[in-house]
Amino acid sequence: MVSPNYPAKPKPGDRVAVVSPSAGLPGLFPHVYELGLRRLREEFGLEPVEYPTTRVMGADPRDRARDLTAAFADPSITAVLATVGGDDLITVTPHLDDDVLRANPKPYFGYSDNTNVLNHLYRLGMVAYHGGSVLVHLGRSGAPHPLTFDSLRAALFTSGWYELTPATEWGDEPRDWQDPATLADEPVMYPGEGWHWHGPARVVQGRTWGGCLEIIGWLLAADRVPSTAELAGSVLILETSEEMPSAQEVFRIVRNMGERGLLAAFPAIVVGRPKAWDFDRRHSLDERRAWCEAQRAAILRAVAPYADDPVVVFDVDLGHTDPQLIIPYGGEVLVDAEAHRIAVRY
Repeated sequence: MVSPNYPAKPKPGDRVAVVSPSAGLPGLFPHVYELGLRRLREEFGLEPVEYPTTRVMGADPRDRARDLTAAFADPSITAVLATVGGDDLITVTPHLDDDVLRANPKPYFGYSDNTNVLNHLYRLGMVAYHGGSVLVHLGRSGAPHPLTFDSLRAALFTSGWYELTPATEWGDEPRDWQDPATLADEPVMYPGEGWHWHGPARVVQGRTWGGCLEIIGWLLAADRVPSTAELAGSVLILETSEEMPSAQEVFRIVRNMGERGLLAAFPAIVVGRPKAWDFDRRHSLDERRAWCEAQRAAILRAVAPYADDPVVVFDVDLGHTDPQLIIPYGGEVLVDAEAHRIAVRY
């Protein structure tokens, strides 16, 4: 396994970039954004630094790339945090200055559409971090979730191994950002049901790759994914977004990964709890359980013809869920199917 290149970590008091390379939603929901910034200052002791497109919806991809490149180039900036996801970051990464990024490695935090950046940094040899959102998780209504903040704090400031633990409660019903009054209300949460393990009882340690499944589908189409040889021995990380792709669509994307030869590279697969509720699809708890079961079955069915009996763990608290555990992207993970435990090295 190639040794991962972990960028140096920030310290409390440092300046960190807050960027919107995907969507400038801070401009539409400043009350949520300002709450996230306040918590970044008060809970983590970091000083956020905005860029010209951070609060701009529909900014030119070249301008967003220029801001992201500038954040890496600035020697006073020690980490880069995405405000939120979106749907067109695939048009931004071609405009990044890779020489600048390589010469100035920094921890980058983001998920969902930010899978485009995470994959881009991976291909430049840099470990990044899947998770962390200034709006969604730092700006969570009610109070910060302790499991999210413990994981984010460890990922920001430490460099050792961190034990992931199944959440005792979970949710996927955010409050309506259109109504500032809802920021005082705790999100709806449900009792945790643990992780679901499949495959052989063995221990796998490797580097991570993957991210939001819908974005992986785009990267496959744009031919921007690493080769099977580059990924050999890695652990695949998968999660799905609020667009809630059907089990059939999930099956097809994962099957396409198999046709490309990628699934054979992964001795273990870690899958986030799928988001199964949105404002236009308000599923009941029983409907969400059925949705998750269908997603698990689709992934197992897609993987079976292409992979040699991998360890597969479902419903891990990563991606579009609350709480959210941070996963190092291109960093090390230990998946222990004997003891049913997962640890990551931040």
